[in-house]
Amino acid sequence: MIKADIVNRVAETSDVSRVKAAVAVDTIFDTLKSALSDGKRIELRGFGVFQVRDRKRGIGRNPKTGVEVTIGPGKTVRFKPGKDLQNLS
Repeated sequence: MIKADIVNRVAETSDVSRVKAAVAVDTIFDTLKSALSDGKRIELRGFGVFQVRDRKRGIGRNPKTGVEVTIGPGKTVRFKPGKDLQNLS
C-alpha cells in the first residue's frame, strides 16, 4: 500500500474529494514527522507506538573493498505494534 492508496481510501470512506483527503493525509504525516524530529513519542492506541531511540556506534564493512568503516552513533525511529495489530496474524 502506498500513500495514494491511503488518500483514495480516506476519500471513499469520508465522502470528500481526493484533494481534501490528500491534504488531510499530508497534514497527518507532517505532524508525525515533526513530532518525531522533536524526539516525541507517538502512541496510537490499538495500532502501536513510534519512538525515537539512540543507535549505538558500530563497525561496518565496505562490501566492495572489505575495508572496515566506523559507524557513528545516531538516532532511529522504532515502531512497536499494539495488541490489536499483533493479533492480526
